[in-house]
Amino acid sequence: MKLYEWLACSTWLSQYNKAWLTGDLVAALVITFMLIPQSLAYALVAGLPPEVGLYASMAPLVLYAIFGSSRTLSVGPVAITSLMSAAAAGHFAQGDVALFYQASVAMALIGGGLLVVLGLLRLGFVANLLSHPVIAGFVSAAAVLIAVSQLGALIGVSAKGDTVLIIGHSLIQNAALFDWATMAIGVLSLLWIIAVRRWGSRALSFLRISGASLEVLVRLLPALAIVFGLLTVVAFELTQVRTVGHVPSELPAFFVPTLVSDQWLALVVPAALIALVGFVEAVSVGHSLAAKRKQRIEPNQELLGLGAANVAAGLSGGFSVTAGFSRSVVNFDAGAQTPMAGVFAAAGMVLATLFLTPWLAHLPHATLAAIIIVSVLGLIDWRLPRRLWRYSRRDFLAYLLTVACVLGFGVELGILVGVVFSILALLAAISQPHWAQVGQVPGTEHFRNELRHKVNKVSGVVSIRVDESLYFPNAMWLEDLLLELALKDKGTHALVLQCSAVNHIDASALESLMSIDDNLKAMGVTLYLSEVKGPITDKLKHSDWYESIQPRIALTHLDALRMASQALN
Repeated sequence: MKLYEWLACSTWLSQYNKAWLTGDLVAALVITFMLIPQSLAYALVAGLPPEVGLYASMAPLVLYAIFGSSRTLSVGPVAITSLMSAAAAGHFAQGDVALFYQASVAMALIGGGLLVVLGLLRLGFVANLLSHPVIAGFVSAAAVLIAVSQLGALIGVSAKGDTVLIIGHSLIQNAALFDWATMAIGVLSLLWIIAVRRWGSRALSFLRISGASLEVLVRLLPALAIVFGLLTVVAFELTQVRTVGHVPSELPAFFVPTLVSDQWLALVVPAALIALVGFVEAVSVGHSLAAKRKQRIEPNQELLGLGAANVAAGLSGGFSVTAGFSRSVVNFDAGAQTPMAGVFAAAGMVLATLFLTPWLAHLPHATLAAIIIVSVLGLIDWRLPRRLWRYSRRDFLAYLLTVACVLGFGVELGILVGVVFSILALLAAISQPHWAQVGQVPGTEHFRNELRHKVNKVSGVVSIRVDESLYFPNAMWLEDLLLELALKDKGTHALVLQCSAVNHIDASALESLMSIDDNLKAMGVTLYLSEVKGPITDKLKHSDWYESIQPRIALTHLDALRMASQALN
């Protein structure tokens, strides 16, 4: 590919017009108001100084606008990746504050570099490697973990830990140290944000506000909690209330972590997990928003866009970023037409850093905690466990196991256990796939499961349909199954394997089929194949078995039965 083809902005920049400019400017204004408190809050979730959140909300937005394929995704710090970054950096640094920051930045660089490499190799399909139940379980458990971790800040006590039990124990130990003023600010902020989310639209509709304006205002009303917190602390001189404190009014400088090679290597796995989870989340949100405007996103291009954004975050002293669900939805509703809205939002963050940080110093942690709690609990799909239980017990177990491990053992181990369980469950399903003994539906040329339909069967011929591709995990199972069926009836002289659901046959399965053929011949039974797909036939032509089996491959299952009957006669 030519260089300009990697630049996704080339698809829209040359067509940019005034109508797009208006929509992007309005969306950027709204997003900036959201991103200021969120960037500070998520920096605290990541265990970093608040200004680091501001740094992660500037250059990444510009780089994503250049390389990202979505017109409406809003990139920046988000809750889930912030929590993962905090957990990984904490294990790595072991209490060393400077090393903690270096690790956080390094993981953004490593994760970003990995995504760029995957994008260049056109490996966007990695978004499909994490199953929906695992991702949903991880997000739900991480949301609960984040919410619980913010309860301490909400009431003014220290509560830290990697699991719900540790955080809960810390809260109980320090409960007597809570501060009434902090708790009042936190609880009132929490109630206000919840009330706005639940009844804001209805209240504004009485003022005859509707459409996109209504949606934007509902999203902005929670910002009044920030104003309330600031004014309360300043007006009543609540020095005991923990606030953000001094935030430098300086733009980020170029930064590269000073780690040795062994330390960089130790961060590769957690950085990769953070990057891949962020990528999957962004692609999921991007697809849903793009569909509403009959647009599409390109996963390979998203790898480049998010990779470049994370590299930019690291080089500017920030931490891992991805596309936030709530911000992206607001960006969409506010009328963003292109990623230029992100560029304008980055400019807004620059201005906020230069001119608003003296005010941010008085922002209570309790207010930020309230914002975080409401935001992350909104990520939980409360109905999903019931749907999974009814539809697939295997997927429900993957979901439940992921949730339990994240809550009980931390985010990294939780998602790893969920992924490993999903892979093992998939291999288990492949190793013993569904199969059916089929017969001909009377009056048709269709063959269906004899247990579900009234069918006609040919005497002495066993017809089998396997509803799975043939791989090494099920090769021996297939061999045992076919030989057992052939032995079941002494009058069997032919066995027909219907391959309509078989999309691939690997080398192990090929060896098993050859062995099955030889063993059946020794028993006086002839093997036939029916409805073999073209790509499989092409591969079989390169095998030693093809010359032998080719005369016994039929285009349709009915043809195979006729061949078997003629051979007997």
